[in-house]
Amino acid sequence: MKFIIKHEIPGRIRIHIEQKQMSYQEADTLLYYLNTLEYVTQAKVYRRTADACVCFSGKRELLIQALRKFRYTSVKVPDEVLENSGRQLNDTYQEKLMGQVFFHYARKILLPYPVRKAVVLWKAVHYLKEGWKSFARKKLEVAVLDASAIGISVLRGDFKTAASIMFLLGVGETLEEWTHKKSVGDLARSMSLNVSKVWLKSGEQEVLVDSGKITEGDTIIVHMGTVIPFDGIVSEGEGLVNQSSLTGEPLPTLKTAGGYVYAGSVLEEGELTFIVKKAGGSSRYEKIVGMIEESEKLKSSLEGKAERLADQLVPVTFAGTALTWLFTRNITKALAVLMVDFFCALKLTMPIAVLSAIRQAGSYGITVKGGKFLESVAEAETIVLDKTGTLTEAKPVVKMVVSFCETSENELLRIAACLEEHFPHSMAKAVVSAAKKAGLEHEEMHSKVEYIVAHGISSSIEEKRVLIGSAHFVFEDEKCIVLENYQERFENLPAEYSHLYLAIDGVLAAVICIEDPLREESAGVIRALKAAGFQKVVMMTGDSERTAASVAKQVGVDEYYSEVLPEDKARFIEKEKAKGKKVVMVGDGINDSPALSAADAGIAVSDGAELAREIADITISADNLYQIVRLKQLSQAMMKKINRNYKEIVGINTGLILLGVGGIIQPTTTAMFHNISTVAISLQSMQNLPEIEEV
Repeated sequence: MKFIIKHEIPGRIRIHIEQKQMSYQEADTLLYYLNTLEYVTQAKVYRRTADACVCFSGKRELLIQALRKFRYTSVKVPDEVLENSGRQLNDTYQEKLMGQVFFHYARKILLPYPVRKAVVLWKAVHYLKEGWKSFARKKLEVAVLDASAIGISVLRGDFKTAASIMFLLGVGETLEEWTHKKSVGDLARSMSLNVSKVWLKSGEQEVLVDSGKITEGDTIIVHMGTVIPFDGIVSEGEGLVNQSSLTGEPLPTLKTAGGYVYAGSVLEEGELTFIVKKAGGSSRYEKIVGMIEESEKLKSSLEGKAERLADQLVPVTFAGTALTWLFTRNITKALAVLMVDFFCALKLTMPIAVLSAIRQAGSYGITVKGGKFLESVAEAETIVLDKTGTLTEAKPVVKMVVSFCETSENELLRIAACLEEHFPHSMAKAVVSAAKKAGLEHEEMHSKVEYIVAHGISSSIEEKRVLIGSAHFVFEDEKCIVLENYQERFENLPAEYSHLYLAIDGVLAAVICIEDPLREESAGVIRALKAAGFQKVVMMTGDSERTAASVAKQVGVDEYYSEVLPEDKARFIEKEKAKGKKVVMVGDGINDSPALSAADAGIAVSDGAELAREIADITISADNLYQIVRLKQLSQAMMKKINRNYKEIVGINTGLILLGVGGIIQPTTTAMFHNISTVAISLQSMQNLPEIEEV
C-alpha cells in the first residue's frame, strides 16, 4: 500500500493512503487489519479523506513495514465485520444533520418571506397531526405541547419562532435516533457470535475444525453448554435450547429431529446434530439488533421515570400557561410558559446518557445488555464471586495423575482428555492441555457423552461405564468405591490441589491433581470492590472446605461458602434480595448459570462457558478482574450524570420560564434558549464519562 505520513509523534502516526476514493469496505478492511497487529493499541480510519490514525507500542519500523505489506485483497475479513461495521450509519446521520442545518439557514437567507412562510406552514402540518392524534387518544403528551407551541406561533404570525422550534426539534430527533442506532449497533456487534472452532461430523467421527471452513450442508455436532454456531435443521438427538438472546423468551425450547435451530442460541441440555442451512453472514447480528430494539432491557428505571414524568408535566405546563394568562392578561408572558418545557430534554437526554454509557463500557471490553443492569450494578450492595475461573487464573494446570488401578497414568490421562475435550470449562481445558503436552492422542473411543451440571461427565468405553467429575458425583451420586489396597494412597492425596476423579465400572481409576493458582490481582480487586461501594463480598465454590478457607483468607472476602451446588448459589442470592439488597453475581461456568440468572446483574467472564455468557447480563474480558471495579465506577458515574442532567434541565427551564413571565425576555428567545440547552445537554450526555479512573 502506498501512503504518506501526514503527522507523527512518539507512539502515534497519521497517514494518508494514496487513492482517489475509499469505499466503506476498504475502510473496514484496513481498520480490521490494523487491529489485528499486536503492537497497535488503537486505530481509526477516515473514509472520506482516506486517512488513518494509528496508536502503537514498540518499534515504529514494524508498523511502517506492516502498512507497506497491506493489500485490500490479501486480508480475509469476516462477513459480519464488513456487513455491520456501522461506518455507513454514521456517515448517513452526519450528512442528515449537516443537511438539516444547511437547509434551515439557506432558507432564511435565500428564500423570500412568502416562500419561507409556505414552507413553515407545510412543515407545521406534521407536528399538528401528531398533536391531534395524541389529543384524540385523550392523552396530553409532549406531541400535544409541541403542536400547541407551533400552532399558536403560526396563528400569531410569528413564523420565525415556529421555524426555529421545528428546526431544533428536528435536530434533537436526529441526534436521538443516531445515538440510539449507533449504541444499539455497537452493543449488537459486541454480542455477535464469535465461535472459532466447531465439531464437524465426518463419517462416524467428530472433527474439530475452524468455523470459517463450514459450508451449507455440513453436519455439525453441538454438545451441552455450547453456542449453536449456525442456523440449521436438527438431524439427530434432542435438547433444550436457550433462545433468550434472540427471542427474549427465558424458558428453553425442546428441539428434536426436524426442528430448526438458530445461530447464537445455546444448548442447555442434551446433544444435537444438525445440518447447516446458513454458514455465515449477518443473521445473528440482525436478530440481536431486533431483540435489543424491541426489548425493555435497554430501559433503566430512571429512563422510565423520566418518560413518565415528562408526560405528567404536560398538563402542568398547560395549566401554568392558562394561569399566567388569567393573572397577567398578557399573551406574550403566557406563551413564555408554553414555549419552555421540561419533557423534551428529559425524554431525550436520559436514554442517550444510558446508551452512551453502554457504548463506553464496550470500549473497555465490557458488554452490557441493557441500561437497567448498569443501574443495578451502581446500586448493588452485595457481590458474589465464583472461585474457579473467576478469582483464579482460569488457566489451571495438571500437576500429577495418581493411579488407583493397573492402568498407566498416561493412559488414564488420555481417557480423561477424550471425555473432557467436549466441554468448555477451565478444568476440562487443563486436562486436554496436559494430554496434548504429553503427546497423547485421544481419538474418539467412547459412546455418547453426557454432562451433569456441576457434577461431571458420564460415558462408556468398551462397554464399561466411565465417570469423571467431583467427589460428590463419583462417590455419593454414583456410589463408586476405592479398592482396599489403594485406600492409604487415597487418604494421602495432596490437599493443596483440586481433585478430579476418574472412575471405570464403579471403581476409582485415577485422581487428577490440578493446581488452580489465584489471579495476581484477586486480593487487590476485593479491596477495590469494597472501596467502590460493595458492603459485602462473598466467595462461593464447589471446592473443599480446606481449599475454600485458604483462598478466602488470601483474597480477603467477607464471607465464603464451600462445596456448594448451583442451586445453593442461586438460593443465597434470592435470600439477599429478600432482605432488600441488590446483588451482583460473577461467574464463568455452566454451574454458575442459575446464580447469574437470579442476580440483579449477572456478570460472566468472557472465556468461560458459552451458556454462562449467554445468560449473563454483562460480560467482562478475562484479562483483568479490575474490569468489575471499572464497571462499578462506570455505572456510578452514569447515575451521577443522569442526576446532574435532571438538575440542569429543571434549573435552566425554570429560569427561562421566570424570565419570560417577568417580561425580561420574549417567548421567541425563551424557546430558542430552551431548545439550545436541550441539544447541549444531549450532546454532553453523548460524551464519555470523565469520572472513570484507570484500574
